[in-house]
Amino acid sequence: MSVPRFYCPQLPERAGLAELPEQAAHHAARVLRLNEGDRVTVFNGRGGEGEARVAAIGKRGVSVEITAWHAFERESPLRVMLAQAISAGEKMDFTLQKAVEMGVDAIQPLASERSVVRLSGERADKRVAHWRGVVVAACEQSGRNRVPKLESIRVLLDWLPEQSGNDLRLMLMPQADIRLRDLAKPAGRITLLIGPEGGLSPAEAEAAQRFGFTPVRLGARILRTETAALAALAALQTLWGDF
Repeated sequence: MSVPRFYCPQLPERAGLAELPEQAAHHAARVLRLNEGDRVTVFNGRGGEGEARVAAIGKRGVSVEITAWHAFERESPLRVMLAQAISAGEKMDFTLQKAVEMGVDAIQPLASERSVVRLSGERADKRVAHWRGVVVAACEQSGRNRVPKLESIRVLLDWLPEQSGNDLRLMLMPQADIRLRDLAKPAGRITLLIGPEGGLSPAEAEAAQRFGFTPVRLGARILRTETAALAALAALQTLWGDF
């Protein structure tokens, strides 16, 4: 059985006692039903992880004793921001979960003209909070010790003009002439733009190209939005990352 991993953002990077956050404590005590003395791994999302054991389980929480701290890094050498148009239902959760497993270091949810889901105000805040939980859980599962940054929802056409710098900007388009393997390995960050279920609108695709996004294709087949993001990330990691 693998050793359970828990994200503890306030965790000190040294030996000693620490309290698990409320959600992690509930998972440890009520879901996994850990006992005092059981081994766990804890991390604060900023790099490194602690070997620990459960010191006490009470009504008010779970404390662990950190016995050693290790500066383990499992990040990809490839810095990728996934700019993902919001998809419906569990598709967005699935995409974010797997993107974290694939090694993205930042995620930008985007409201697109063809997005089925429309979020604003309190609903948007709650959904982003939910997605942050998905990201953290994916880090716990995949062994990552750095939590990718999840930005607040932006409107795609408002976000595009803010993109600048020397990063490689890519957007998936089924009709594009360029393939990923036709491109040279970038020196800096990659921003990968993925449209929603119905794809980017003509106006959005034109605006993206105007602000430096290169259209690329993944073979001759049209992929679903959740397939496209993960296929592209896997291809990028194979070409230039650590696959």
